[in-house]
Amino acid sequence: MNFEKVFAFLLENFEKHNIRYALMGGFALHAAGYTRATQDIDVLILKEDMPKIKKFLLSIGYELMHESEDISNFRGPLKDLGQIDFLHAHRQYTKNMLKRAKECAILNDKFTVKVLVPEDIIGLKVQASSNDTNRHTQDLADIEKLLTLHKDQLNIKLLKEYFALFGREKELEEILKRIKHA
Repeated sequence: MNFEKVFAFLLENFEKHNIRYALMGGFALHAAGYTRATQDIDVLILKEDMPKIKKFLLSIGYELMHESEDISNFRGPLKDLGQIDFLHAHRQYTKNMLKRAKECAILNDKFTVKVLVPEDIIGLKVQASSNDTNRHTQDLADIEKLLTLHKDQLNIKLLKEYFALFGREKELEEILKRIKHA
């Protein structure tokens, strides 16, 4: 995937159509100081902006692979254009994530983009690993790495709230104890 080409196109259209967004997934992890390979671009957007995004992506040949109330997945017509996944912010938690997003430089400072803060990246990983047990091991490793990297700056109250939503409070306590003694 030609990330530079796709980001240039996305950012131009996000600005043109006044779309609020925040990167999540692999690029958000990288912006938070933890590099892990990624094959796609994952973006949080307001649900009401999805029709505009759908229109401009379909107009250049992207294929809509899946669409639901919560997500939309698109695949480019060429390998260079890759896959773009959108999470639709329509609940208060995800809308607040968009509000907290911070600007960060990505791709060797070629682009400045909005990126989820570490707490919100963790919150989405807690949700994803709770909903799909096949993701649990990798997401837990990502969560622990983010907690270790940012332990002195994190909003622990918000993290406890995310873990409590899925009945995983003890898991957070265990991780925090481990990183405190590391």
